[in-house]
Amino acid sequence: MKEAFRRMDERGYRIGNVDVTLILQAPKVKDFKPAMKENIVDLLQTTPGRVNVKARTHEMVDSVGESRALSCHVVAILEKKM
Repeated sequence: MKEAFRRMDERGYRIGNVDVTLILQAPKVKDFKPAMKENIVDLLQTTPGRVNVKARTHEMVDSVGESRALSCHVVAILEKKM
């Protein structure tokens, strides 16, 4: 993530918004989400209001639902620095 930030920064962009969705049955990440968000904020040198971390289960469907795998979806919006 540090390399991605470096490339973004040198091209004149900054984080507009980052949305992270963790999809897993276990472990429950409720207690870890604040630390995850803080790490993302620090790594991307942005503010907490621009980062969202959420988690959901896969309702016992496929390898994610059977706790044999997990999935993570991330959407990042970049803004041109003024």
